[in-house]
Amino acid sequence: MTPRTSVRLTAVGAALLLALPALAGCESGSDEPQAGPSVLAPGKPGESAETLSADEARRKSGEQTRPNAADHAYVQHMIVHHRQALTMAKLAEKHAGKTKVRKVADRIRAAQGPEVKAMQGWQRTNARKAGGGSDHDHAAMPGMATGAQLDRLRAARGAEFDALFLDLMIAHHRGALTMARELLAEGNDVRVEEMATDVLAQQRAEIGRMKKLG
Repeated sequence: MTPRTSVRLTAVGAALLLALPALAGCESGSDEPQAGPSVLAPGKPGESAETLSADEARRKSGEQTRPNAADHAYVQHMIVHHRQALTMAKLAEKHAGKTKVRKVADRIRAAQGPEVKAMQGWQRTNARKAGGGSDHDHAAMPGMATGAQLDRLRAARGAEFDALFLDLMIAHHRGALTMARELLAEGNDVRVEEMATDVLAQQRAEIGRMKKLG
């Protein structure tokens, strides 16, 4: 036997020795189910991780991806929130004084228009009214402009419009960030969490750009 063959056999022997306990467990003749591997499941923000059995992890996974009331409420309210941003952005086409302010409005329309359609599609797929959502006071949502503020924006022109638009839209975006963070803490649906994460990334960046114009 050559040295190389000896090394190879030794490695095989070691692997078999390591496998013996598992094989013995399989052939023990016990009718009791063997414990499966444990899974470390991360907790939600602010919560610690927990160790689950494989079966518990499978059950938990199903529960954590099923849309809950927070998911439905977030989508329903964010559609309204986005629509107001789109209304303000459309006013900028005619009334803004600075080209850069119009570009901000263009980016908002390009981002939030498709997001509204995506959220409406999610609603159709997961047809269910959020508990109490239809009675929600949309004006009370974070960052929403009041009727009087929108009237002022409609009447403003040039530099006055730009200043008011930026103030209202920065506040509006900050409100969207609050709503997205709440969803990530309370929601279950993976797709809604992805949408909220996109809102956080896009609107944080847009706030930074608008501040530079103010």
